[in-house]
Amino acid sequence: MGKEQPNARTLQQIDDNLRRVFREKVEEELPDRFKDLLAQLKQQDDSSGTDDPK
Repeated sequence: MGKEQPNARTLQQIDDNLRRVFREKVEEELPDRFKDLLAQLKQQDDSSGTDDPK
């Protein structure tokens, strides 16, 4: 019982579907709780950055 390789059309459909799903995810708005968390982290970074001798 050998495995058949998908044909070019099948591979193209898989590729198109993956691109569509990931594009939709990338375009989703960030939830408010993540925005709040990022703001808190940025604030911590900004306040601790004054002691950083870069």
